[in-house]
Amino acid sequence: MSLTPPTQGRGVRVAWQHVDTVLLDMDGTLLDLRFDNHFWLEHLPRRYAERHGLSEATAREVLFARYRAVEGTLAWYCVEHWTHELGLDVAELKREVQHLIGFLPHAFEFLDALRRQHKRVVLATNAHPRSLALKAERTGLAGHFDTLVSAHALGAPKESPLFWEHLQARIGYAPARSLFVDDSARILRAARDHGHIGQLLQVLRPDSGAPPRPAEGFPAIHDFSELLPLI
Repeated sequence: MSLTPPTQGRGVRVAWQHVDTVLLDMDGTLLDLRFDNHFWLEHLPRRYAERHGLSEATAREVLFARYRAVEGTLAWYCVEHWTHELGLDVAELKREVQHLIGFLPHAFEFLDALRRQHKRVVLATNAHPRSLALKAERTGLAGHFDTLVSAHALGAPKESPLFWEHLQARIGYAPARSLFVDDSARILRAARDHGHIGQLLQVLRPDSGAPPRPAEGFPAIHDFSELLPLI
């Protein structure tokens, strides 16, 4: 089942009659990636520079090289990994800028609409459990889901086929009757290639303070207003 262009307006139309389960990414899909981008690109380098007596430019150079070395692995998303590697309490540093955590436009309304239509709603995130807990505390998003799944509990990131195998074994969803929404084209490709998800959708504006990204071969929306109302 594929997504098709709407008869009017922007975005795409989901074949909701063929969707029992909605799998949703968190950061950059439901929650504004502004928080994560600010933390990893600005706040953490600043604190690292202060701790080690470096200029912020040098700290960024050092940290960005370390980021690239583990990008796409569980380590990249792991609070404990970065706490150990950098000698900083990463979870506590995230709390320093937690005021930036918030929903993307119309994401909250979309979650409410899914519940009214009695869809099974699953959060499928690479976020570390401590990061997930902070964001759930800040936004109350947990109450909108049937299940919250962190890749760390499954032993593999969403970029890996193992994630999709373990997710299906854990929650027992029917891939062909599922919709998966994420802002990462790489992760959407992994879901398509290894998860056999019935419908896939990319979010093009994960950071409210940055321009939209180009679509990368998947049906795409800028925000969830393009899917409302559901029926």
